Formats: sequence, C-alpha cells, structure tokens
Amino acid sequence: MRFTIEQRFAAPLDAVEAAFVDPAMLAAMAARHELGRPVLLAHVDRGSSVSQQVRYAFTGHLSPAVTRVLDPHRLTWVEDSELDRATHRTDLTIHPDHYADRLSCSGTIALDPVAGGTRRTADGDLTVRFPLVASKVERAIVAGMHDHAGVEARFVQAWLDSLG
Repeated sequence: MRFTIEQRFAAPLDAVEAAFVDPAMLAAMAARHELGRPVLLAHVDRGSSVSQQVRYAFTGHLSPAVTRVLDPHRLTWVEDSELDRATHRTDLTIHPDHYADRLSCSGTIALDPVAGGTRRTADGDLTVRFPLVASKVERAIVAGMHDHAGVEARFVQAWLDSLG
C-alpha cells in the first residue's frame, strides 16, 4: 500500500531538519505513549548526513479481526534512516521486531520550504502478508501512521517554539 503523509511546521527548514535528528528531542518524545515511546538506538552525525536507528511501538487501534492474527503489543519496529543534509531527504526502512516475514515498509521523507515554514512529506510503501486480513492491517497501520504524524507535528512544533 502506497502512502503519503504531510506535516507542516511554522519554522525554517534547517530548524525542522535539526529537530528530527536531535537526540534530546527524541528523548523528550520517549515519555509520550501516543508517539510510540521512541527509543534512540544509534545516532551517527557525519556533518553532511545523519544515520539513526529508532525503536517505536504501534499505538493505533486495530479491529478484532486484525487482533486475531496480530498481537498489538508485538507491533514494535526499528526505523533505520539516513538523512542527506544537502538534499533534505531521508531514506528510511522499517525493520519489525516481530512478524518480519509478514510486514515490510520503506520510504523517503522530504523537507521543502513553504510560505511560513516547512513542509515534511513522507512517501512510502507498506506491505502486509497475512491471509484474509492484509488490506485491513495495512489500512490500520497507515491510519495509525497518520494519527502519529499529527501528534508528532504538534510535539515538534512545540519543541521548536520552545527553542525560541
């Protein structure tokens, strides 16, 4: 399933980009259940690029039909990302902790300056391989990703505002 998620921030592109690779911001997000309690596993800043590995947990709602085949508590994953500061593009791959043979996701996040701030657009592909419920699971996960993006955008905007 292809997906696109857009976020907007009332801050310059460089500030938004820096926030998303700031270990302190990720640590602050870790206290937020609705943000999947991200845990920074690895962070390598090479100047022109930043590699990160962050573990997340799914916090969306799954229907009873889906939870018959998936344990929502086992929907955790590591997001492996590589930011290119010259292009303001991040390539990412999701590595599920469980169900790795049944779930795959990868994509690109682009930052673009827009009037009044920055647009952050995630484009990706999610594939779920479960007989009978694959499309329901894909829709539920993508809906959860959209919900997460809304909460995340408000959190990051507050973080940026607090920096002055």
